Amino acid sequence: MPERDPDSAGAQPAKATALQEELRALTASAYGTLFMGIAGVVAAALSNSQAILLDGLFSFVGFIAALFARQVTRRVQMAPDRLQPLGHGAEESIFTTFRALSLLGVVLFAILNAASSILAYVTGQPPTPLNMGPIAVYLGVILFTCVALWGFHRRAWIKGGRQSDILKLEANAAAFDGAVTAAAGAGLFLVSALKEGPLAVLAPIGDSLIVLVLCGFASVRYFSDFRAGLAELAGLRAPTASYVSIRRAIRAPLDSFGARLLDISVLKTGRTYSAIVFVDPERPVSPAEIDTLNRALERAAREQVSNAYLLTVVTANAQRSNTLSGG
Repeated sequence: MPERDPDSAGAQPAKATALQEELRALTASAYGTLFMGIAGVVAAALSNSQAILLDGLFSFVGFIAALFARQVTRRVQMAPDRLQPLGHGAEESIFTTFRALSLLGVVLFAILNAASSILAYVTGQPPTPLNMGPIAVYLGVILFTCVALWGFHRRAWIKGGRQSDILKLEANAAAFDGAVTAAAGAGLFLVSALKEGPLAVLAPIGDSLIVLVLCGFASVRYFSDFRAGLAELAGLRAPTASYVSIRRAIRAPLDSFGARLLDISVLKTGRTYSAIVFVDPERPVSPAEIDTLNRALERAAREQVSNAYLLTVVTANAQRSNTLSGG
């Protein structure tokens, strides 16, 4: 690994503050999602609603995820070591990937359960009628909780420099949970209104139909999160915006050093960006000079992209650098 820039020590207090903000937000997420999960199970039992039960199960997954997220957040702050020389950012990618995968498992369970209820109704087994009273109370409490969690997570994410994939995921999850709860409530009250009319035949299975619709939207969202996490673990190139920012930032130090940039490869794992910079000094250089150049490049890159780590590779073979960087 390249030598770390000693100037980065000045950023430690800010990082410590951001870490505390993130941990507080994740603690609030754990308590909030546990409360929503318990409320969902109780409300489902009182109302006989599968849609409310699904909402509660999502919250329980969120509670377990928040507990793991606290540990992952602490670990990704650790400096690179012999076991993980490129840092611990991959643990954040692993977390977001398996969180999405676990939610897809809940979605699959809900789909099978709803399909089973619909099949039972078709074969002559009427479902238990809905009790709308507890649903109305549940909707108000959960929507307020989701909005509060979303605001808390987003505030911590912004104060941390918009770097934490975990906080961004948790903020989006709170917003999505609120949208799912609102949609489920609107659908259930609509089903209740259909008991008298031309669509009354669908009223007994309306709850199951709502579950299937919600699962359809949720599966698209969670599969997208799963693919994004998997792409980072597979080592695909970082988003174009960060790639361009780092490439532009290192131009001035390279020109000052008198080296020619051949290529650059940027990977993103969680909140960490790892860049390999291929340069041709076009003159004899010492190892100490390369260390100085690497620190200057990393300092410049971090002015544009936080948590960037650079490795400078001296080469005169542009074709080889393009092959290594996937160019």
